[in-house]
Amino acid sequence: MANGRFMVSSGEQSVKESIYLILMTQKEERPLRPNFGSDIMSYTFLDVGGNMLNMIIRTIKDQILSQEPRVMSVDVRVDESSRDGVILFDISYTIRETNVRDNLVFPFYMNAENEPEEEEPEEYEPETFEEAES
Repeated sequence: MANGRFMVSSGEQSVKESIYLILMTQKEERPLRPNFGSDIMSYTFLDVGGNMLNMIIRTIKDQILSQEPRVMSVDVRVDESSRDGVILFDISYTIRETNVRDNLVFPFYMNAENEPEEEEPEEYEPETFEEAES
């Protein structure tokens, strides 16, 4: 029900939102907190391969563990089979205070190579009208 008030998340939902915010914020994007965020967007235009995926997984783990003190034991799995140009990262983590295991599926959009090429517009040919004889 909409009442015009801000919704404040707490507990497990707050941790999930914090992790998502860390991953979606580019480092140095926030002038007052230049170390907040992650560098995973810098991998957007690289070729998808085992080394690149391992680098992203390592970056995700390091950034979450260093910036979210409520989380411990982060595990990241990759699902490349969902769609062309999208890699789904299944991030599992344990909340330190409650020892509850939770997860977040994070979509990472790559430079899609298999996008359909745009068709070139047809050339405009002006219509010619024959003058009617009077």
